[in-house]
Amino acid sequence: MWNIRIAGEDLYHIVNWFYIYSFLGWLWESSYVSVKEKKLVNRGFVAGPVCTIYGFGAVIVYLILKPISGNILLLYLGGVIVPTILEYVTAVLMENLFHTSWWDYSKNKYNFQGRICLGASLGWGAFSVILFYVFQPFVERIVALYSVATGELLVRIATLVYAVDFGMSYMNAMQIGEKLRNMDAVMDELYEYIQNTKLYESTEELKGRLAHYRLPEYVPELKSRLENRVNAMVAFAGESPEDFKARQESRLAELTERFGAAQKRFERLKGMGNVFTRRTMNAYPNMKSRAQALKERTVRKLEKDNK
Repeated sequence: MWNIRIAGEDLYHIVNWFYIYSFLGWLWESSYVSVKEKKLVNRGFVAGPVCTIYGFGAVIVYLILKPISGNILLLYLGGVIVPTILEYVTAVLMENLFHTSWWDYSKNKYNFQGRICLGASLGWGAFSVILFYVFQPFVERIVALYSVATGELLVRIATLVYAVDFGMSYMNAMQIGEKLRNMDAVMDELYEYIQNTKLYESTEELKGRLAHYRLPEYVPELKSRLENRVNAMVAFAGESPEDFKARQESRLAELTERFGAAQKRFERLKGMGNVFTRRTMNAYPNMKSRAQALKERTVRKLEKDNK
């Protein structure tokens, strides 16, 4: 089995490279996000120290682009195209499997459906060049440090552990999809109530606000909008602020109560699940349901078209 050759490389080396690149990808991704978030973050679909999307991506890019590796320009262009296709296909597969969006480039310029964007693609091109001239020689030297028998044993153990981890992570990902849909339901209920308060000038504006904010971030903004509306109505009615606000106490109390209840439900749903589910939610804080991601992309497209 280990002597099976793919694109001129035997399966033994391909699988070893895959696991090493998966670990290096996890190391990079977790370090980058940890620094950005100012806390330790264990990135990746599975709980173990591997990001297999990096492993698959690096190996596939190497096997496909190896024939043109002598031409840096062609290598860079191929490095832009191949990983971008892989990223798009991966995004579509994960959205359809788990009904969740794991990353979103909608805020980036020149993006396509929020799944890929020009900036990331150009970065993949640079990474592909570095892969051939820096990482691949380094990875090959690592594999050469141990015997084939040791390598085969390590691969078998790693594959067994990964299979168990993947199975558990898959089930957790399905639970996360349901959790995100429930969190969206909280937002939708709040949206319907806020819409009736007429705090916003149009339904489109309100939808845009709700699409861009998570609930805890949205509370201060909406309270500020309420205060401004109250002040405007006071001025228009010609009443004293004391008299007007006295008549609005019940409405304001109801609004505050609804906000508090919605926020508690939102936070409770966010904290539900086992340790693996919470780990994934912490690792991907911007993860959202596929329906929510589609709504946000539609809102941004409408905003762009109306400019």
